[in-house]
Amino acid sequence: MTTTVRAYAATGPDQPLAPTTIERRDVGPHDVRIDIRFAGICHSDIHTVRGDWGPVPYPLVVGHEIAGVVAEVGPAVTRFSVGDRVGVGCMVDSCRECDQCAKGQEQYCRRGATMTYASTGRDGAVTHGGYAQQIVVTEDFVLRIPDALPLDEAAPLLCAGVTTYSPLRHWRVGPGTRVAVVGMGGLGHLAVRLAHALGAHVTVLSQTLGKREDGLRLGADEYHATADPATFERLAGSVDLVLSTVSAVLDVDAYLGLLTVDGTMVNVGAPPQALPVRPFSLIGGRKSLAGSSIGSVAETQEMLDFCAEHGIGAEIEVVAADEVNRAWERVLASDVRYRFVIDVATLS
Repeated sequence: MTTTVRAYAATGPDQPLAPTTIERRDVGPHDVRIDIRFAGICHSDIHTVRGDWGPVPYPLVVGHEIAGVVAEVGPAVTRFSVGDRVGVGCMVDSCRECDQCAKGQEQYCRRGATMTYASTGRDGAVTHGGYAQQIVVTEDFVLRIPDALPLDEAAPLLCAGVTTYSPLRHWRVGPGTRVAVVGMGGLGHLAVRLAHALGAHVTVLSQTLGKREDGLRLGADEYHATADPATFERLAGSVDLVLSTVSAVLDVDAYLGLLTVDGTMVNVGAPPQALPVRPFSLIGGRKSLAGSSIGSVAETQEMLDFCAEHGIGAEIEVVAADEVNRAWERVLASDVRYRFVIDVATLS
């Protein structure tokens, strides 16, 4: 048995998203049915639909920044009740058996985590995301949203928030750490807020100074334009961690030059093209070039609680469902400060 819900779906890589209906499975013993209130628009949604990262099962409903309220729980559910404020991020399941799942790192599941959309679930059906009225998820992959966080501002935390929080925690960012955030967009603005709250000295590296006022307001100590060649000379060898949040191909060697000895450059933005790098850019200072993928369920909950404690939400622009195609165009034009969030009530 299934339940029919309204949604917005992509029917092809070059087609606009359109209203449709999809089927959600009935609630099983360990499942939670969520009435979705808000769904963030992530650049990953666009990359996926356009096939930038591989083949796509059309029609597809994307969206993995989901905030809502519990509508129904299965008889074996122990952690949630009807009416609870909850969220769903990039994953809805994993194998639960491999060494990474045993370590609580489901995002690195050896068999591949079941992603919120464009994956194949245990029932053999393609998963569909949050541009829809409801979603059904096993309770182990549902997050509790603290009361201190408005649901609309919390939605982008489920991807953009944890994607930046996870590397900051893994590389032990704290007081005395110097962090450079590349890009002042949906991920970047949250990286600035999180790194600042962790006690780091935060530098924003953006193409221009157009968002400098925002960057400083959100917690940056410095803000520099990468279009100015003097920026890289001025900051050479001064940064412990470079966190790249952009989907563009960068001059990796130039950014590695900003690192001090034993520094690390971490990519959380995912351009589809290769990133060239000269070995001596790494060898000269025992530097590292790394990547990081979202965060575990436990880490995501930790991030939500941290954000509630420090008053950190995403800076958002709420749009109606029928504005989603225009919102995607504006994302591609970098014309959003700093995350679009769909008001799912407008699907009704």
